[in-house]
Amino acid sequence: MTFDRHALLRAAVELLPGPTARLDAEVLLAHVLGCERLDLLADRGPIDGRAVARFQALIARRRQGEPVAHLTGRREFWSLDLAVTPDVLVPRPESETLIEAAVAFFTAKGRAPASILDLGTGSGALLLAALSVWPDAWGVGLDRSVAALRVASGNARTLGFGARVSFLASDWGDALEGRFDLVLANPPYVPTEADLPREVRLYEPAMALFAGPDGLAAYRRILPQLPRLLAPAGVAVLELGAGQQGVVGALASAMGFRPRFLADLAGIARAVLLTRSPAGLGKPDSAD
Repeated sequence: MTFDRHALLRAAVELLPGPTARLDAEVLLAHVLGCERLDLLADRGPIDGRAVARFQALIARRRQGEPVAHLTGRREFWSLDLAVTPDVLVPRPESETLIEAAVAFFTAKGRAPASILDLGTGSGALLLAALSVWPDAWGVGLDRSVAALRVASGNARTLGFGARVSFLASDWGDALEGRFDLVLANPPYVPTEADLPREVRLYEPAMALFAGPDGLAAYRRILPQLPRLLAPAGVAVLELGAGQQGVVGALASAMGFRPRFLADLAGIARAVLLTRSPAGLGKPDSAD
C-alpha cells in the first residue's frame, strides 16, 4: 500500500501547532525519505507504508513539543550541517550574529584570527563556523558537559576540522592557560524562573539555558577570565539575552573592556564585542 506525500503533509500540518507547522512537516518527511526538502516537494511519487509509519511517529513526538532538530538529529548553522542531541542546545539562527560580528571586526582590521576559543561550546556550532571562515586558524572548545564535548568532537571530525581543534572539559576557562585572538561564547542567560516554550523547557539542557535569578551568572564568571584569555589585540564576542546589554556592558567596562553591541535581525542587541580599552575602562558603544 502506498500513500500520496502531499496528502500526508496536509494531514500533518493540521496536527502540528504553531506557525512553522508546514516547514516542520516537510523537514520531517524529507528526513524519513532521506532526501532534501526541495526534492521532496518536487517529487510526486507515492510513499510506502513503513515510511508513513515512521513519519507519523515523528509527527506525534513533534506534537508533544520535541524539537525538530532532536527528531532529525541535525541542524544547519552557518551553512554547516551539525549533529544535535538532547545533550546540547539547538543552534539558533540569531547566534550567527556572533560570527557576523567577528567577521566584520577582523575584516575591518585587515587580518584574520590565528587562534579561537569557544567557551561553553555545546555542539561546537560557533567554533566550527569560525573555523570554516578562517581556514588557517585553530581552535579550542570548552564545556562542562562531557556528553556535549562528544557531540562537538563528532561534528568537527565530520566536517574535516578534527586536526584544527581540541575539546576540553572545563568550567568556563578554569582549565585553560593561554591567550586567543578570538573568544566566542553563547552562555546560558535565561533567568531561572523564566517561562520558556515547552519545546525548550522540557527538551533542551537546563545547564545551557539558565543562569541564576537574573540570568547573568555566567557573565559574572566569564568576564573576569577574559583578561587572561584574550590576546592584547583580540576580540571577545558573547551572546546576550534581550534587555541584558546595560548590565553586561557595565560589567565588561569594569573589567577594562570596551563593549560594542550588535543587533540580530529582530532588532535585539544579541552580541557584545569586547576589546581592551586603552584607558583601562570601557564605555558602552553601539554598532550597526
